[in-house]
Amino acid sequence: MKRWLPFEWIVAIRFLLEGKLQSIFIIVGISIGVGVIVFMSAMLTGLQANFIKRVLTSQAHIQILPPDQLARPQRHGVDEIEDAIIQRPSQRLVSVDQWQKIRRQLEAMPEISVVAPTAAGSALAKRGDASRAITLNGVEPETYFLVVHVPDYLVQGQARLLSDDILIGIDLAKDLGANVGDKLNVTTSNGGARILTIIGLLDFGNKGANSRSTFVSLRTAQSLLGMLGGVATIDLSLKDIYAAEDVAQNIQSSNDVIADSWIKTNAQFFTAIRAQNLTNMLIRVFVGLSVAFGIAAVLVVSVIQRSRDIGILRAMGTSRGQIMRLFLIQGGVLGFFGSLFGSALGGFALIYWHAAARQADGSELFPLVIEYQLFVWTAVLATFTGLLAAMAPALRAAKLDPVVAIRG
Repeated sequence: MKRWLPFEWIVAIRFLLEGKLQSIFIIVGISIGVGVIVFMSAMLTGLQANFIKRVLTSQAHIQILPPDQLARPQRHGVDEIEDAIIQRPSQRLVSVDQWQKIRRQLEAMPEISVVAPTAAGSALAKRGDASRAITLNGVEPETYFLVVHVPDYLVQGQARLLSDDILIGIDLAKDLGANVGDKLNVTTSNGGARILTIIGLLDFGNKGANSRSTFVSLRTAQSLLGMLGGVATIDLSLKDIYAAEDVAQNIQSSNDVIADSWIKTNAQFFTAIRAQNLTNMLIRVFVGLSVAFGIAAVLVVSVIQRSRDIGILRAMGTSRGQIMRLFLIQGGVLGFFGSLFGSALGGFALIYWHAAARQADGSELFPLVIEYQLFVWTAVLATFTGLLAAMAPALRAAKLDPVVAIRG
């Protein structure tokens, strides 16, 4: 059965089998290390995917806004400027200039998948004696719902927006004592007023958003906010979410607008992601080092214990290169089998923790993301680590003098 195996493999496997206890201990150690790497990497990947999903399903990848309104110094003549303190004026609700032209330009860009104009502003919702300040978002459902997944937050009613429909948060409905089918009197500061029917209730998982956010059709919001034909923002969805900042800079440089990417508006989120990635990398490095030193220690002991056997092999004509490859094979085999058991251990631990760890509402703490590439690369890395760890013992074994080794 072993006739087809090279000489080095036959001897290496025999050495490993003869030292079963040592081999088992080192494989168990490697399995634990690889299991930790697989479990931590997969769990952090799932947590990051969950964070990104929560962030990007509730906001646009890029939001286009009109430029800030700035006060200018008063001039008395050609070269005379009044020396006074220039205060920043209050920002009125204005439309994005030439937004239809900008929309056509954005739709022609290959990086952008959805363009959704919106009209948003403050309003007052009244029902009987109860009234609450709200944020009125006028949207085109066929485009906006592809950018912000409003239907995913629907808990009652339907995600429909006709001219007299309104979607509101569950906390706002509770404060107003309203439910699906009830009427709300919505008024704005510029005198706009309209009676709208609650068509659905939303739960964003955030009390502030549930207490203020409302959605109506774009034309209804334009009429209420006095923005006939205008939009306050243009929300974009991208094909590559991580290219958002570059695309935003390109849009801002070619148009008189402000382009805020989700990367810029969620700087703290990215700081947390970088911290997680750094932690994951450090865990991998230190676990890898512990595995490497464990393999090296076992093989050094093996070299000392088998000095006489190595001397006999050298006396029988075995070359230094064959002796060196013999111990490298042992390191690689230990790393490979340790990675197999460790990957299985990490996978089972991940599945168990995903089923056991739950949020307060009973939903999953993180999505179960099992990437087969992770297991393949972990096996390759563990095998390579075993080879590197075996390098020093292999060199030591290859340098042994046969006569000295046989004498002990």
